[in-house]
Amino acid sequence: MQFASTPRCVSHVRTQVENTLHEWGYAQNDIDIAVLVASELATNAVVHGHFPGRPIEVGLAASDETCLVEVSDSSPRPPEAQTATADDESGRGLQLVKALAAQTGQRPRRSVGKTVWARLRMAKRQGCTAPAPQRHATGRCTNAAEGQAP
Repeated sequence: MQFASTPRCVSHVRTQVENTLHEWGYAQNDIDIAVLVASELATNAVVHGHFPGRPIEVGLAASDETCLVEVSDSSPRPPEAQTATADDESGRGLQLVKALAAQTGQRPRRSVGKTVWARLRMAKRQGCTAPAPQRHATGRCTNAAEGQAP
């Protein structure tokens, strides 16, 4: 999924991730954690990886027990965890992601930039018998006025 690299896009990332994982049959508590992780990674991409005119990309890949959340931006600079003080209003995102995820990492992006990822443990909703999607969520968002990539 592509989104314009603007602060406004982060709410759209949260909505898309939540809707996709709900459709795939995951438990709401696990969806909430995945949405938080995607939101933190997308915020970092917008704040630290922004290049005018270049979107960020968000990907989801899931199986019965895990979900891989990936956020790509155009900056080749690797993410750096910050040390926030009690009075700081930001600087805890990567620490939060690392605390919630089973694994985290980053890799160079094929074209330009990097992809930061987190693998989360996931459970299906009670009574959900749908098979794991074994697929990636993809799509292109087209409403630039709402923070999504043209």
